[in-house]
Amino acid sequence: MLPAVCCPRAKVFLILLGFVMPFVAEGQDETRARDLGIPFAGTPGPLNAITDVAGVTVGHTTLITGDGKLNVGSGPVRTGVTAVHPRGKTYDPVFSGWYALNGNGEMTGTTWVEESGFLESPVVITNTHSVGVARDATIEWQYANNLFDPLPDDPDVFWSLPVVAETYDGDLNDINGFHVTKEHVISALESAKSGPVAEGNVGGGTGMICHQFKGGIGTASRQVEIADHEYTIGILVQANYGVRETFTIAGVPLGNELSDLMPEFRPTDRETGSIIVIVATDAPLLPHQLKRLARRVPLGISKVGGYASNGSGDIFIAFSTANPGAAARKGILDVEMLPNDSISPLFLATAQATEEAIVNAMVAARTMTGINGNTVYALPHDRLIDILKEHDRVP
Repeated sequence: MLPAVCCPRAKVFLILLGFVMPFVAEGQDETRARDLGIPFAGTPGPLNAITDVAGVTVGHTTLITGDGKLNVGSGPVRTGVTAVHPRGKTYDPVFSGWYALNGNGEMTGTTWVEESGFLESPVVITNTHSVGVARDATIEWQYANNLFDPLPDDPDVFWSLPVVAETYDGDLNDINGFHVTKEHVISALESAKSGPVAEGNVGGGTGMICHQFKGGIGTASRQVEIADHEYTIGILVQANYGVRETFTIAGVPLGNELSDLMPEFRPTDRETGSIIVIVATDAPLLPHQLKRLARRVPLGISKVGGYASNGSGDIFIAFSTANPGAAARKGILDVEMLPNDSISPLFLATAQATEEAIVNAMVAARTMTGINGNTVYALPHDRLIDILKEHDRVP
């Protein structure tokens, strides 16, 4: 049986012995944090998404099949893949930098990002035990689509060190059943598009948990003006971290007031979990400046109550779509950069958009039941708004 590949706001299908059975994707909704009146600082872009950075595209493959007791290899399955292309489906490496706040996680390819200063592949996010297949599938896809620049003296040479990151979904998903295949990864890479980005229980975020509510994929953006030029910061998160005790929205501590609706299978003091954050910008920044952007991501996470516990993998990558052609193999290259003295507004925008992207992930996510009947509850919108009203944070 093939796992269902679920698309936002659409009916999808299970294929079994040649028959097509309707299957409705769980957890798709257009509600976002601002729709509930939750206040955030800063000016968002038109989509309030990472795709506000021109050229950036995002694709998801969502796998949701089966119910009941865990049968390793059969399910239930609650997982997927998310792919982010810096310049769409083209080969033009972007300046990049990365940072790990706490390293209990994986993001492949970062040693070459650090060494070369370039991101030469899409960024793919999935579950912890599917990093290998996602990495291999990305290489296969790049090669099949001629998305590389061969060595000048040997056009047959191809090598790739793609960036693939993970967070753990084994509380809801048959993670040791290895249900993500190369076809699922390639589907996410191929389906990537500009425009609105699906959030919550989609793609790599399908089986994720955040502050012991349902988490997943979230996105947001900010626009800033520097020296009469407008630049955009776009953020995409896969949020799977945090405890209820520290959970905060709009400056209001929620741990005591939303202390119920806990995952019944997880100890309330368990601090494991991870968050992957992708920062995109069209500002002309060099790799060392992009690393500085990535190092500001934790400021946004802390606003929601994250503190990088020992068991958390908090890993971030930033890239700039400015300076096309900067990775050319020959010649003397001219590149542009903002002076360091001008980029503080981008630091602030990164923190602001990260905070909102996490909250968007939680607002969009819906209650999910996975392996062994394990259930993680959605953040209750009505109760959240009532609490924020009591604290004069929403009208």
